[in-house]
Formats: sequence, C-alpha cells, structure tokens
Amino acid sequence: QVQLVESGGGLVQPGGSLRLSCAASGSIISINAMGWYRQGSGKERELVATIASGGSTNYADSVKGRFTISRDNAKNTVYLQMNSLKPEDTAVYYCNAEIVTRLFPSYYVRNYWGKGTLVTVSS
Repeated sequence: QVQLVESGGGLVQPGGSLRLSCAASGSIISINAMGWYRQGSGKERELVATIASGGSTNYADSVKGRFTISRDNAKNTVYLQMNSLKPEDTAVYYCNAEIVTRLFPSYYVRNYWGKGTLVTVSS
C-alpha cells in the first residue's frame, strides 16, 4: 500500500508565506511526476504545479513567480513553497504522485492522491 500525507497548511495573512510538504510512503520503487492541486470553495480542482522526475517544472499562470515546487527523491517528498500569498490562494491543497509500486517479478504504475491540507489566506 502507498499513501501520500500532506502537511504545512494553516492560516496566513496576505503577503505571507507557507511551505507545504507531501511525503509518500509504502511499497515504492520510484516516483515519476509529482504535483500540487487545489480546490477553493465552490470551485473546480485545478493544477497548481508539477515537477517531473528529472526536475522540470510547470506552474499555473496564477502562481508563477510566487510559488516554487521542489522534490527530495531520497525522502520521497515534494514541497510547495508559497510566497506573496493572496486571499484567492485560499483552498484545500492536494498532493498527487505517479508511483511505481512493487509487483514481483514486475511492477505497476498508478496515480495516488493525498487527503489535502487547508490553506487559508486572510487578515
């Protein structure tokens, strides 16, 4: 079994910063792409940022220049550094990862989702 657990959410004032973490655990051989998504109240879930296994990144236009995604492959962890936060960034942030899991004598690949962590930006 594989699970993703997010942490680091909370209440922050506009202009402030937070760093989210997502740690994967379980029968993991390797992790391909990892990413962060968010869903605000009454809105659809949207992509925030992704990072490939080789380190290439992709960001939503709304967060470019403010958010930075990174990963530590040795720890099976992805991070999202959020700076200059705005009220419209308020949402539940979800971690996603494409993970290669054990299946002797082979393997299989699937996407996993975390349960989410709430980020509230308000004065």
